[in-house]
Amino acid sequence: MGTVFWESPFVLDPPPAAVERHGDVDLHVPTGDGRHPAVVVVHGVPGPPEAPDARDWPLYRGYGALLAEAGVLAAIPRLTVASPDDLYTVAARVAATAELLRADPRVDPDRLGLWFFSGAGLLLGDWLRDPPVWLRGVAATYPLLAPLPGWPPVDPRFRPIDALDLPSDRTDAAPAEGAAGPTLVLTRAGRERPEVAPTIEAFTAVARQRGIPLCVVDVPNGQHGFEALDHTEESRAAVRTARDTLITLLTAP
Repeated sequence: MGTVFWESPFVLDPPPAAVERHGDVDLHVPTGDGRHPAVVVVHGVPGPPEAPDARDWPLYRGYGALLAEAGVLAAIPRLTVASPDDLYTVAARVAATAELLRADPRVDPDRLGLWFFSGAGLLLGDWLRDPPVWLRGVAATYPLLAPLPGWPPVDPRFRPIDALDLPSDRTDAAPAEGAAGPTLVLTRAGRERPEVAPTIEAFTAVARQRGIPLCVVDVPNGQHGFEALDHTEESRAAVRTARDTLITLLTAP
């Protein structure tokens, strides 16, 4: 019998970070003094109902350790989605986690990023429409970027592709200078699930048309969840590239 996904080991083996559990938020803390850049890691939703807390999956503990290894303080909030209405609650929790980080004396409050995974990609819209000045970069790994066919009605707020639309008084395709927002680091799996791949393809096409800053990391042979399912050099390189690209955005002058 194979290992269930949430028990599968992470594709990399970073040194374990010190982990602090503050209620529904885990902090993966880097070593060293001073203020660190920080990232909110937004795990995939909805999770399998029988799965344990996603903060305890090797996948997300691995990402927390990988960021801490590079001097970034990572926060992973516990998120639960059982219906589209729960997206309001988890969106508020992600925003609250960002503020928790900004208030932490170990964090540089002007150098934060967000990293969304899988179904949590539906939460991207808020940050694309109205990014705060402290948001230096956003990453999305095999994200769901539009509600799936057959779902109950979902608030347009949770349709990230709609967040790329030009304002009603704009007719040009290029964004105004300085209005492009933070760069999005988008990791695409070549063997993506057939229900998710079209949402990524459509989003990417519109983002490029609109001139949205986009850095694409392709994993041609990777599956959805490749960091747990595909222990290959291609997977390891993709994870490192996504992390390093996001950190470059966080630490740029």
